Amino acid sequence: MQITPDPSDEQFAAAAATLKMLSDPTRLRILWALLHGEHSVNELAAHVDSPASTVSQHLAKLRLAKLVRTRRHGTQVFYVVENDHLERLMTEALFHADHVTGAGHQPATTTAKAAG
Repeated sequence: MQITPDPSDEQFAAAAATLKMLSDPTRLRILWALLHGEHSVNELAAHVDSPASTVSQHLAKLRLAKLVRTRRHGTQVFYVVENDHLERLMTEALFHADHVTGAGHQPATTTAKAAG
């Protein structure tokens, strides 16, 4: 992976918008759950121990930010992470948090490629 030597203002703005979306612990928990597979709003609400209405609001923001996408099956909507860049970003952020908090453990990676 390589970035242009001098990112554009648009790239800096997009990166800042992504980091802003990740600045909420509930959104991080939702995204972490989605890294392990697609889920409905109710499944995510149970997983992150938050009301479905709250999870739905977070998912709407994440969709607008192009961090998640949906798949409709009948009347149910399932959410999934948009791409694998987010997995790497979150894993690095959680490794950093582990370092800062001194928790002494590493977050589990979600795929075999993350281990390599």
